[in-house]
Amino acid sequence: MATKILITLDDLEVAVPLNAALEAEGLRTATLSTLDNAGHVVRREAPDLIIMTGAVYEPRTAHLANLARDAEVSTLALLEPTDSARESRVVRPTVTEVMTKPVRVEDIVATALRVIDRRELQEHTGIMGDSPAIQEVLVKIEQMAPVSSTVLILGESGSGKELVAKAMHDLSPRRGKPFIAVNCSALPETLLESELFGHEKGAFTGAAERRLGRFELAHGGTIFLDEIGEIPPSVQVKLLRVLENRTFYRLGGTESIKVDVRVVAATNKSLKDSVALGEFRDDLYYRLSVLTIDLPPLRERRGDIPLLVRRFIKELAREHDRHFRGITPEAMQRLVAADWPGNVRQLRNLVESMVVLAPGSEIRAADIPPDILEGPNTLLPVRVQSLASEGPTQELEFIFRSIMELRLQVRDLQRRLDERPERVQVIELDDDTLVADVLPEAEPDGGGAEEVVYRPGMTMAEIEKAAIVAALREFQGNRRRAAEELGIGERTLYRKIKAYQLG
Repeated sequence: MATKILITLDDLEVAVPLNAALEAEGLRTATLSTLDNAGHVVRREAPDLIIMTGAVYEPRTAHLANLARDAEVSTLALLEPTDSARESRVVRPTVTEVMTKPVRVEDIVATALRVIDRRELQEHTGIMGDSPAIQEVLVKIEQMAPVSSTVLILGESGSGKELVAKAMHDLSPRRGKPFIAVNCSALPETLLESELFGHEKGAFTGAAERRLGRFELAHGGTIFLDEIGEIPPSVQVKLLRVLENRTFYRLGGTESIKVDVRVVAATNKSLKDSVALGEFRDDLYYRLSVLTIDLPPLRERRGDIPLLVRRFIKELAREHDRHFRGITPEAMQRLVAADWPGNVRQLRNLVESMVVLAPGSEIRAADIPPDILEGPNTLLPVRVQSLASEGPTQELEFIFRSIMELRLQVRDLQRRLDERPERVQVIELDDDTLVADVLPEAEPDGGGAEEVVYRPGMTMAEIEKAAIVAALREFQGNRRRAAEELGIGERTLYRKIKAYQLG
């Protein structure tokens, strides 16, 4: 069925010639006047794109934009030249594309076709989102898909790296050939080499017959190497040979095998840092990163969360045979504001659990697990970004400066100890003792603060319990203030008090 475009009649000077130009392109069109029931027209016409020719700040137009968003219909808004930058920022998040008048009709047609093509690409690939970062990713996929150059996809776990790799394969001339995915971090060194390049009979104990590797199985198609930064040095050498000559040897074999395969690799770590630390070959890195795509984490494109949530609810409700109306505005607002360390995969898994377990026919704020709203537990160790990208000299300089600052702090604290007899909270590491804080002197009746000491062998749970006990004692049992001091939610503190049986 031909593409259909719905045009509002707010600006007849633009709407009339635009309607004729779109029909000349072979597109079906329909119009929407101020007197029409927008919801009824959108349901009846089921357009692929809505072009709002004017009055974009009026309530009825905002209502139309919300209808389009809920129906997952793309929108193109034409702004007046007098519209301020502030107003543009208000409109932009609710529509797919914005153009400012005066604008030529042929430019509007070209933009409309591009928006339609981009939405079709999203439907085909499953990569959803209207944010500029995702739109840039889709543009790169379109540009890179037709060629056979090696591609390196960068992004955090759960951000959709395999989805991007599959999209490039499906849009390439190789789409009729195999797409083979390998998780390099899930296989030990010896097994990884056999999986990638195959082995001959008797190559190792248990090799009862010849086995083809993933590169041979992907001949003519695409091989996706996920978590490429985890492969050991011995396999890096063989992979480099494949990228350079498209030839390799099976494990235990003597015959050179030539393959025609496109390599798409992905990693959630910085390969530049790994190269600087000597963990990854620099020549292999340059071979892999001929073309690169950087996937943004979900927390950097929060405007896409409502679209993703609605899409997941629709898919999962159908999959689990549940009648679901959707999600309440309050619940959606909380999901948009939440932290997403697991990115799109974490969001989808959460939506699935709520679709299955929610007692009603829509997701409410009360259905969202507390740990999602409270964010990561700040009592647990925090991973810091590697400094290798700054070079070994800068990293050593940073460590040396930190040690010197710590020594000065310890000396200052020691002077305070010499001036007054107070008890000390310490952290013991091996044979060294590092003074961490000064505690008030005990009362004559034996009351007062208790020492909190870490010794080698203590578990994270024991450390966490000690921290909670100290915070509760400091604030005389006030759980709200103790939770604020610990940097966790009050409900989380309640659960931990119960788990540790603190009374």
